[in-house]
Amino acid sequence: VQLQASGGGLVQAGGSLRLSCAASGRTFSKVAMGWFRQAPGKEREFVARIRWSGSSTYYADSVKGRFTISRDTAKNTVYLQMNSLKPEDTAVYYCAARRARGTYSDSGVLDGVLEYDYWGQGTLVTVSS
Repeated sequence: VQLQASGGGLVQAGGSLRLSCAASGRTFSKVAMGWFRQAPGKEREFVARIRWSGSSTYYADSVKGRFTISRDTAKNTVYLQMNSLKPEDTAVYYCAARRARGTYSDSGVLDGVLEYDYWGQGTLVTVSS
């Protein structure tokens, strides 16, 4: 399974970017896909996730109201629309996918790094002040 993230770049504060992440390779039953980010010297943190079936979403408080996660099941792709960007949003953004594990945890919040099975290579987002 490969996850290919793209769309990062340099943007001024208040600007917008749209990240994309396409899944390819072996077919698997996806429970959810998510976005995480990691700033220099900090741990990887949850940003947003979307359930593959039903499309319910969940966001970190720091991005709620500014970022929107969506998915296109036909294209096996998840998107992250980022508006009103702030310098503190600067980080490498990673997409991740969770396969169905057949356990109760599949219905959880799914905001932890260990809850995902496949990861993309990351795309850098830099927000200048």
